[in-house]
Amino acid sequence: MDLEPKQTEAFLAVAETGSFERAAGRLSITPSAVSQRIRAMESSLGAALVLRTRPCRATPMGQRLLQYLRRAELLKNELQADLLNLDAGPTTISLALNSDSLGTWFFPAMAGLLAKDRFILDLVVEDQDHTFALLKTGMVIGCISTDAEPMRGCSAQALGTMRYRLMASRSFCQRWLPDGLTRDTARRAPVVAYTRKDTLQSSFLLTHFGLPEGAYPSHYVPGAVAHFNAVRYGAGYAMVPEWLLASEDHADDPLIDLAPGHPTDIALYWHTWTVQSPRMEELSTHIIESARQILRTTSA
Repeated sequence: MDLEPKQTEAFLAVAETGSFERAAGRLSITPSAVSQRIRAMESSLGAALVLRTRPCRATPMGQRLLQYLRRAELLKNELQADLLNLDAGPTTISLALNSDSLGTWFFPAMAGLLAKDRFILDLVVEDQDHTFALLKTGMVIGCISTDAEPMRGCSAQALGTMRYRLMASRSFCQRWLPDGLTRDTARRAPVVAYTRKDTLQSSFLLTHFGLPEGAYPSHYVPGAVAHFNAVRYGAGYAMVPEWLLASEDHADDPLIDLAPGHPTDIALYWHTWTVQSPRMEELSTHIIESARQILRTTSA
């Protein structure tokens, strides 16, 4: 199968920008030229590659092609540098991970590797239950996910678990939960979730009190630091990574664990392609080994 470089360039631009117009701007050609190149590629391959929606999305075949092109680019650049006996320079790596990992253990785990200046990170933050979909669609080449099973052509390695505790400020408890967290108080007290995809709080409330989503008020505060501050300053209660609670032990108004006997452990896995470039192998090995030293063991 021979792929025409200008056609693949147009396809990548549309997949990454979500628009024929923005892709045209990136490539300094007209939107019509972008469309012609992609249609020629679709005709050559005998399959539709792009759904002309807003934003544009890759079809299942387009996702397969996107996966292939991203991996091939990494392999080509490293081989080219080896053949010319040159330093390949830093490699740009697109990864998907959840906000809690990004805001807690990820950079401590990556510090030693990033100090070598061999990688440029392009990070996509998504709920840990949804990062897997970004790898599947070809938007990233590695992800941290709660899915234990790899998709075809990929591997999944256990990293460890993140432990969460249901926390609230003392002032919040005095106002909303004077007698503790019960089914009745949980119906009125506001929860703090990252986004509507965040199920940590809703799963706990459904399991322990039979309360479905919508049966209680919810704030939506994305970002690990902002989410934690919303809990710390009394906006609501939420599942907080245990990692962030160490600094609270000596605070003037430490947070209160609303369910001390019921921590929530979330197992995390590193997913990437089985066939990798040497640098991607180096990155994968480092993430796996460092995460296992920092996170709880999966069996904990």
